[in-house]
Amino acid sequence: MATTPYVNIYKDNPTAGGLDGVAVSISDTFTSPINFTLDAEQNESQITKCAIRTQPGYTAQNVTIADHNDNANRITLCKTQDGTFTNSITFDEVNITNSIFYVKATSADTEQAQIDRKIKLRFTGKLLVV
Repeated sequence: MATTPYVNIYKDNPTAGGLDGVAVSISDTFTSPINFTLDAEQNESQITKCAIRTQPGYTAQNVTIADHNDNANRITLCKTQDGTFTNSITFDEVNITNSIFYVKATSADTEQAQIDRKIKLRFTGKLLVV
């Protein structure tokens, strides 16, 4: 699975402050994507828990995570499961342990059944060697 040498996003119920989770695939490999199965006719939404962390030897500051393709608010993010979901979230600092966030996917009854691979999360920030 492709990961970056510095910062990665993890899925499969990672633990806050932990080192667990499965690294999400990068680029267009789709070997370990974040998956949602939604019934568009029902305007369903689903939330999944994720984490971001650096590799050992690095820290990152002012890290913003957002949907790179701006999919009309179909993908929103929040630092808590029951908070207000928005188009982006920012962490003051990300280090070698999990910083938890939640990804919410929402369908609309105007959508056709599909496997949508246009959704891509992007994170930006300042990477520092420690």
